[in-house]
Parts: sequence; structure tokens; C-alpha cells
Amino acid sequence: MKAGLRPGISRTNCIAVGRERTIGFMGEEARTYATPSMILDIEHTCRELILEHADAGEDSVGMEVAIKHLAPTLMGMTVEITVRVTSVEGRKVVFEASVKDELDTIGAGTHTRFVVEKAKTLERLKAKAARFAAQKD
Repeated sequence: MKAGLRPGISRTNCIAVGRERTIGFMGEEARTYATPSMILDIEHTCRELILEHADAGEDSVGMEVAIKHLAPTLMGMTVEITVRVTSVEGRKVVFEASVKDELDTIGAGTHTRFVVEKAKTLERLKAKAARFAAQKD
């Protein structure tokens, strides 16, 4: 990780809420921004900020999400996701997140990510896959 990844830096992404980001279980008239989509969009925004400050071969994985979905956003509206680094402890990065649409604050909370070396992560995944395959035999 580069030294620029420090508390106080932030990133904002604006995302159009299309049909693929909405709930459908309450019918077409109730299509609104789905909580899982909001969380995914927050995670992507945080990851993009980390990648701006990552060394070659590094990426990040999510560790913890504590987000409140405060108000609905209609399909066709745009959400503005702002994340700010609140702490960096070794490879652990904690973010504060705020999500707004054109009218309301619709989400708020925290997200924690861990910076990983991709090669080491792939090795751990291969080892786990081998253990799982051996268990099935």
C-alpha cells in the first residue's frame, strides 16, 4: 500500500438506479433501490479508492458491513455514494459511507476492507479447494 491511503481521503461515485439494482418482490410500482445493491455499490466505491493507492498485485476484500438503509430511492433516480477513510490499521481499512439520492440521505454506516496480495490469496483459495475436494472423496 502506498502512503496516500490514510484517514480523511474520500471518493464519490454517482450511480443511476436501473431495474437491475431494484427490488421486484412488491410489484412494478414499488421498484426501489435494493439494500444488497446499495451495499455492493458501497463496497465497489471503497475498493476503487483502495485500488488508487494499492501497489501492483494488491487488491482488497470486504470484512464487515454495518449500513442502515434509511429511505427508498425510485428506479430512474441517481444515488451519490461518498466513502471516507476513517482509519488504516496495517492492511485493515475502515470507511464511513453516506448514500444520497436527489431528495434524501438514503444510507449511512461503515465498511471495513482488508488489503490483500492477490497471489497469496489465490494460493489460499487453491488450498481450500483441495481440502474441500478431499473431503468429498
